Amino acid sequence: LQFTEEKLGQAEKTELDAHFENLLARADCTKNWTEKILRQTEVLLQPNPSARVEEFLYEKLDRKVPSRVTNGELLAQYMTEAANDFGPGTPYGKTLIKVGETQRRLGAAEREFIHSASLNFLTPLRNFLEGDWRTISKERRILQNRRLDLDACKARLKKAKAAEAKAAVTP
Repeated sequence: LQFTEEKLGQAEKTELDAHFENLLARADCTKNWTEKILRQTEVLLQPNPSARVEEFLYEKLDRKVPSRVTNGELLAQYMTEAANDFGPGTPYGKTLIKVGETQRRLGAAEREFIHSASLNFLTPLRNFLEGDWRTISKERRILQNRRLDLDACKARLKKAKAAEAKAAVTP
């Protein structure tokens, strides 16, 4: 009832401390940017949306995500196979073997980067959103409910005092 009356402008609302309001605004801003950065980093690390969904499901089911071959590693595999078909002694075969090995190392470095970024960058962001932010939201709801209770009590007290004053004036 108090919430509705406040929204309709029929009840007074106790304002929170300005410093506290600033902290709440900063917390909201932090949450919004953390979500955006987390989503975009996930897109950068895994551009394939269906693979991201698959990884998300494995994560939620507490299962190990199967290891994927990176595009660089796949290209390296194709180059090595082609080099073997052309003959490792031919100039084209030698070049394919050299470039294939470099692509394999690049693919392995990419895999390590993805693993490291996920572990050292995304995990703390997720921990904030799933832990700290949930706590902040819960405490914010509790504070809002307590404030509404306080304002409702203030309104009842004000009405009671007004009725008492009216009764004292009228004999």
